[in-house]
Amino acid sequence: MLRADQPAVALAPMDGVTEAPMRALQGELGGFTYCVSEFVRVSHEVVQSKAFLREVPELAQGAKTVTGLPVQVQLLGGDPQRMAESARVAVQSGATAVDINFGCPAPTVNRHDGGATLLKSPCRIREVVAAVRQALPEEVPVSAKLRLGWDSIEDIQINARMAVEGGADWITIHARTRSQGYAPPVYWEPIGEVRRELGIPVVANGDIWTLEDFRRCRQVTGCIHFMLGRSALADPRMPGLVARELGLEAPVQSLDWPRLLRGLVRHSQGLPPSGTLTRLKQWIRIASRYGAFAYFDQLKRSVSLDEFFSILDECWQRQGLCGRL
Repeated sequence: MLRADQPAVALAPMDGVTEAPMRALQGELGGFTYCVSEFVRVSHEVVQSKAFLREVPELAQGAKTVTGLPVQVQLLGGDPQRMAESARVAVQSGATAVDINFGCPAPTVNRHDGGATLLKSPCRIREVVAAVRQALPEEVPVSAKLRLGWDSIEDIQINARMAVEGGADWITIHARTRSQGYAPPVYWEPIGEVRRELGIPVVANGDIWTLEDFRRCRQVTGCIHFMLGRSALADPRMPGLVARELGLEAPVQSLDWPRLLRGLVRHSQGLPPSGTLTRLKQWIRIASRYGAFAYFDQLKRSVSLDEFFSILDECWQRQGLCGRL
């Protein structure tokens, strides 16, 4: 899924946003090398196959979207044995790669021994990664997603080392601490330091909004592997632009928002229309807040898909902005 000598662009997991329909659409649009599922919570019991197939339906089709994009299953939890057993079930259910979430900053998750709270206990990171690694066949890669630390960017040095000692094949680093949440600034320099010290693939993540951001991140970190999240939804051209900068063949999308948004509806067939409408609004909220999408205020109160696209088409045609947003 990720090779040390081959550049890659990964779609970040975003809770409630990058579900299976969005993953399928991103596979269709091109640019991404692979994507990571939203986290599957490992709490008081081992996660069963039925739950994995519900949360990551791509497992039933070779761990790829219907459009061919590889999907890595992400687990979140703090108990090594339950994490290991759940990872084993995930692979039995079709997973071809497993990622462990040590980065989620959500207070509810952190209070229940998951996500970024483990950054305060480096040895536990090693224990969880080691348990998962030992539970799986050698050919199934295990990776870890980290933040720089709980409240100090220096903590990434020991936490990354613990993940590697546990057997992580690669790590993804979000260039903020948990205390920052998603507030600026990002600190890319420690990512480069970790990459040079540990000698394994490191995926750089955090505030790569523009092509210039990407170039600066690449220069600072020396990475050839990158993860995009909100920026890919704010500006759907970004995955293709970044992929091309890395020497990968990829299309660059035009910002034809009616086409893009209808693509998500197409991949949401079988889901309730109200749920699909919610997903559309989540997407355009991100595109409005972080990108140049101009119609969120007109669309946010729409109550049906028909109304949503009627308003969108009218705005699009009236302004004559096709390809310029």
